[in-house]
Amino acid sequence: MPWIDLHTHVNMIKRDAAEVIANAKAKGIERMVLIGTDPNDIFVVQKLAKENFPFVSCTVGIHPHDSVKYTDEIEANLNKLVALEEVIGIGEIGLDYHYDHSPRDVQNIVFRKQMEIAQKNNLSVEIHTREAENDTLTVLKEYSGKVRGLLHCFTGTKWMAHEALKLGWDISISGVCTFKNSGELRETIKSLPIDRIHIETDAPFMTPVPHRGKENEPALLVHTAKFVAELMGVSEEVLSIQLKKNAKRLFPKLNWV
Repeated sequence: MPWIDLHTHVNMIKRDAAEVIANAKAKGIERMVLIGTDPNDIFVVQKLAKENFPFVSCTVGIHPHDSVKYTDEIEANLNKLVALEEVIGIGEIGLDYHYDHSPRDVQNIVFRKQMEIAQKNNLSVEIHTREAENDTLTVLKEYSGKVRGLLHCFTGTKWMAHEALKLGWDISISGVCTFKNSGELRETIKSLPIDRIHIETDAPFMTPVPHRGKENEPALLVHTAKFVAELMGVSEEVLSIQLKKNAKRLFPKLNWV
């Protein structure tokens, strides 16, 4: 089946990127989206995407952990990068109240600044949210109908998932759903409409069963895809076709025939 890894950090994998990309192709991954997270790697992922386009695209953004690093210069860089063909969105951006590597008020300011860039450039966003459901939903409400996007590597409550859906946001599912202790998340996934979901690896993190404990990579997306198809009661073929439609709807710049 043809799959798209809608959120991966190939540049963080401890192997040669060319090898990782080739392995993904061999396993049926037909597109992947590299995710920018800090002032330095936004240029790294853009370069990788350009070199491997159209198989590889990317998003650029400043992760909530690095919100304190956000400057006018970084904002100018983001505004330049989004004009490039290989850059299809803004991300990952959002709020993380688990680690609080950046003050929460700064996270909220930088989150909104990048949502403004997305709105100005008509780009979708990939959102990181951890232990910040209420504040994240506040921002999603502010930009509902103005910015489109997804909640990446979703592990939140069923309540949050459905509140986000009501506001027009999609949900992206990672290998976390294959973990033994993910019963609540699995029930949430079953309740989601198939035309509003996506799948991702978040590699090198969140390695799905049966490779838990090893470094994740886009090639392993096939295990999450199989698991999600079973959860939703559809064939892998049906899921593959629908996910392609979902990705093209949410990311119009995505080059995928």
